[in-house]
Amino acid sequence: MTDTTLAPARPAADPDSRAHVAILLAVSLCHMLNDVMQSLLAAIYPMLKAEFALDFWQIGLLTMVFQVTASLLQPVVGLVTDRRPMPWSLPLAMGSTLAGLLVLAVAPVYGLLICGAGMIGIGSAVFHPEASRVARAAAGGRFGTAQSVFQVGGNFGSAAGPLLAAFVVLPLGRGSVAWFALVALAAMLILTAVSRWHSRAQ
Repeated sequence: MTDTTLAPARPAADPDSRAHVAILLAVSLCHMLNDVMQSLLAAIYPMLKAEFALDFWQIGLLTMVFQVTASLLQPVVGLVTDRRPMPWSLPLAMGSTLAGLLVLAVAPVYGLLICGAGMIGIGSAVFHPEASRVARAAAGGRFGTAQSVFQVGGNFGSAAGPLLAAFVVLPLGRGSVAWFALVALAAMLILTAVSRWHSRAQ
């Protein structure tokens, strides 16, 4: 006798779950791109020192400006966005990084290098708190996993940046830093879609 018992149907994939995974991967990718561009500055210090005849204190000042804006400003941004979430700050943050890269690429004087470092730092400070919030919103309850995936993107970017500087910027010159502005532009487009999703999900 033929068994006519039907096997239990597999549940359909949850569209929201797929969307969450896509958003998490997108924000992790942008974290990678952001940290690639952050790490470029330190990687091209020898080039800047030679081209502008900089003293070590001037290199130190570049580092300080970048670190103050990228790191010390970040908790302030986090406090502000905790009170008033700003999902659309993500593409704007990447826009600041894009502008900073262009300034670094064409700056004729040391003062503009300081401005470029500060703009990249501001972009990073604004990006990280809101991007972390997006990763949590897309976690689907798996907050540790989501944060880990988000963090892997940044770590990979920090590792890849110096290599890209060695193989792209050093052979082609400081002007080639401007090519990385295209990377920032691509990240802005991705983050615009992420911000649209996050503004609806809140």
